Amino acid sequence: MKIKRNGSAAWQGGIKDGHGNITTESGALSAYPYGFASRFEGLKGSNPEELLGAAHAACFTMALSLILGEAKLVADSLETTADVTLEKLDDGFAITGIHLTLTGKVPGTDQATFQSLADKAKVGCPVSKLFKTEITLTATLAV
Repeated sequence: MKIKRNGSAAWQGGIKDGHGNITTESGALSAYPYGFASRFEGLKGSNPEELLGAAHAACFTMALSLILGEAKLVADSLETTADVTLEKLDDGFAITGIHLTLTGKVPGTDQATFQSLADKAKVGCPVSKLFKTEITLTATLAV
């Protein structure tokens, strides 16, 4: 099976005074604004790092759901945040780390098993496989 999805971006102007927009095939984002200020100065609009974080969190959480099912477990809830770190290095900007924070409510398991299965999802998630940076994980089993 081979699945292709797409997203697109448009840009006008220079790096600091320019602006762009992001569109996804699904329409979840349609000409959504992004720019220097939203990426580096915290102003309104999106940025590549938050989009990568959302994609990584979604992929990881779905992968964990699959792995839980293989272990005959079903989550009542799984919530993941992916914090993507962008840093200026000597040779330019780079994503230097991603930290996944997971909270899950999964009947019939314990913290050690939950952590083990989450670690497996972290490594096996297709989006994790894209990154050439350290990916860390904190997994908390809610009671």
